[in-house]
Amino acid sequence: MPHRPTRRTVIVSMASLAVLPALPAFAANNFEVAMLNKDPDDKKKRNIFKPLIQVVEPGDTVKFVAESKGHNSASIKGMLPEGVEEWNGKIGKDIEVTFETPGVYGYKCTPHLALGMAGLIIVKGEGVEANYEAAKEVKQRGKAKKVFKAIWEQVEAENLLS
Repeated sequence: MPHRPTRRTVIVSMASLAVLPALPAFAANNFEVAMLNKDPDDKKKRNIFKPLIQVVEPGDTVKFVAESKGHNSASIKGMLPEGVEEWNGKIGKDIEVTFETPGVYGYKCTPHLALGMAGLIIVKGEGVEANYEAAKEVKQRGKAKKVFKAIWEQVEAENLLS
């Protein structure tokens, strides 16, 4: 015997369909950045974030995953868009950061910054370039200087801000 929907089922279904156009046309995405002692693809590279640069949209979340012990993810002072709160993950713990404001976000592993453990998040959208020059001017020490030089070159070579 065929199933006939009840009047209530029909009304609830139609009401649900009426709400759909009010929902946003996109969903936020989740990304992962690994915190590693060694690059699995190049054992000579140590104390790294992988990927080095992550491009996201406003509302997206990046989870920094402590795949190796002894690392964290923390924002770098002077390398965030204006008005954005800093983050500082605990050593050896994952941390999730949701990015709302377009711009560039420099980050580091606190104990390994001088060894070059740093990276960049680019949040696309209007104003993405607003803090780019200021972020580039932040003084880096040790191997972080070389890492950020490579980051800025890649951003410009791949036109990642447009």
